[in-house]
Amino acid sequence: MFTKKAEVLKAVSNPQRLCIVKKLIENDKLCVNDMKDCLGESQPNVSQHISKLKGVGIIKGQREGKNIYYSICDNETVETLKEVIVILFP
Repeated sequence: MFTKKAEVLKAVSNPQRLCIVKKLIENDKLCVNDMKDCLGESQPNVSQHISKLKGVGIIKGQREGKNIYYSICDNETVETLKEVIVILFP
């Protein structure tokens, strides 16, 4: 239980990944272009952050037409991240 939460917290310790996760919690799902605009980062940089978040099981992608929309994987992860976001962004 603590190992999974520690992995999640380590992954979101990066400001760009934290922003991605915060936006996903607020919007349910986003495509790379939505995240790119939010972060002011290039598409390859955003893709690297997405890869890291997917690698630890925080987010998942679903293709819709030409775009892949990303969302948070499970409710436990959402709840853990909401707690962190409430503390960091009161």
